[in-house]
Amino acid sequence: MKIIIFGASGKTGKLLVTQALSDNHTVTAFVRNPSNFNISDPNLLIVQGDVTDASAVKKAILGHDAVISTLGTNTGLRKTTILHEMTQNIVQGMKEQRVSRIAYMTSAGIDKEIPGVFGKLTMKLLGNVLDDHHNAVAVIKDNDLQWTIARPLGLNDKPFTGKYRKDTIGVPKGGRTISRADVADFLLQAILNEEFIHQSVALSD
Repeated sequence: MKIIIFGASGKTGKLLVTQALSDNHTVTAFVRNPSNFNISDPNLLIVQGDVTDASAVKKAILGHDAVISTLGTNTGLRKTTILHEMTQNIVQGMKEQRVSRIAYMTSAGIDKEIPGVFGKLTMKLLGNVLDDHHNAVAVIKDNDLQWTIARPLGLNDKPFTGKYRKDTIGVPKGGRTISRADVADFLLQAILNEEFIHQSVALSD
C-alpha cells in the first residue's frame, strides 16, 4: 500500500513510518523540517511542506492509497484552531485527488467520554486542544470518506506490545495510558482492513 503520513516527524509519526516500512509499504512522510527526520529507506519519500498550505497538501496526496494523520499542536493548552484548519486541507486534498481512506489520531476526551474524576480533570485541562481535535474530526466525518478515528488515552514511550484494548463506545474500563508504538500499530492496521471503517476507537493498554 502507498501511504502518506502527516505528522510523520512527531514521536508517534516516526514509529508509524518505521512500522509501515518494516511491513514493506511505500511511505511518504510529509514534514515541515526534514532535518528533524532521521529515517531513510528505499521505500520512503520525504516531502517538505506545511499542512497549512492547501496546495502543497493536495499535491502530496496525489497517487496514494491512504492517508494517516498523527498531527499535533505546539500551542500548549491555549485555544487553537490549527488542527481543524490542517484537517480541512487534508480532507479537501483527498477529495480532489480521489483518495478516500484516512486514519486520524486524536485523543480520548474529544467526546467528553472519559469517566470519573480523573476524566473530568483531564478533559478540563486539555479542553482547548480537545475542542480543536473534535472540530477536526467533524470535518472528516462530514465528508464522504472511509475514516477511522483513534482516541488513545495518555501516550507513553514504552515498547510496542501489540496487546492493547479498544472500545468504540467510551474508553476501555480503567484505561489510563498506551504506548505510542501500539497506537502506531492500530493506525496502520486500521487502514489495512475494514473492521474499523466509520468507527471512533478508544485505545489503552
